[in-house]
Amino acid sequence: MQFAFQLLALLASFCSFVFADLHSRGICVDLVDTDGYEVYNEDASKQACEWYLARNTGTEQWDQCPDCYFSTDPVPHCRSDGWHIGGDELYYYCQLAGADTSAA
Repeated sequence: MQFAFQLLALLASFCSFVFADLHSRGICVDLVDTDGYEVYNEDASKQACEWYLARNTGTEQWDQCPDCYFSTDPVPHCRSDGWHIGGDELYYYCQLAGADTSAA
């Protein structure tokens, strides 16, 4: 019985990871026109990355980003080698920093 419970808990943890919108890189962008044309917003990307680095809102992978840093290789972007960047969370920080949206 205990084995079945542990197996169920393990499968549940995989499911939460599989459905999470996690990324290793992200940027903030501005919408230029109604056709969806996007332009990179470097200032907002830097600010959002700094805020994400300081984030500590829980125990899920996207709740903290201890390895977030602003990389310029090959192009400027926020990077997390541990895949801590959540799509919704990056979008929130990009908007907070003045960008229209995000791309991860």
